[in-house]
Amino acid sequence: MRHTTALLAAACLLAAGAVGCSKSQDEIAKECEAALTEKATKANRPPECEGLSQKNYDAVLMNWALKNALDEMPKKQRDTLDYYDDGSINGSI
Repeated sequence: MRHTTALLAAACLLAAGAVGCSKSQDEIAKECEAALTEKATKANRPPECEGLSQKNYDAVLMNWALKNALDEMPKKQRDTLDYYDDGSINGSI
């Protein structure tokens, strides 16, 4: 009986430790976004993105692609998009 109790307690401690050491989806998404390059596709993920579901990876990839596209866009075109976004040029996009 004592061995069973001790084994059960050890298993609970290991399970609690494993849960406490795992990264959240937000943390994995941040690491994933930092690791993305032009070579990343829906099927070709960086190793840092392996912990994300396909849906979350697709969202991170799309967000990264849009940010890069806006950064490369000329200022006048960004201002035009910004105006159509909310009626003023205020850097909201």
